[in-house]
Amino acid sequence: MNSDILGFIKSCIKRGKIYWTYHVNMRLQGRFIAREAILGSVETYEIIEQYPEDKYLPSCLIYANHEGQIYHIQIATDPVNHNVRIITAYRPTLDKWTEDFKTRRKT
Repeated sequence: MNSDILGFIKSCIKRGKIYWTYHVNMRLQGRFIAREAILGSVETYEIIEQYPEDKYLPSCLIYANHEGQIYHIQIATDPVNHNVRIITAYRPTLDKWTEDFKTRRKT
């Protein structure tokens, strides 16, 4: 895989090489998060956690800011087929994340 994972993710998003999983479609609806928030925040993406051994494909937890609203987006990378899969998205909360929403609180 390209050593620039974030660049790969951004490139796929910008080119529309995205699969929206059933799970994320249900979560977006239930959490009132628009796809436009995920797509429109691509320039603010930062990797805050990586899961190279995730169940199906390596994935990352992405921090994103869309119009002042912070989101976390889990994105799996599929470099063989040149696409990404949006796994889930949510608004992080201070009970689980530090004030910058980039570091998990220790429990």
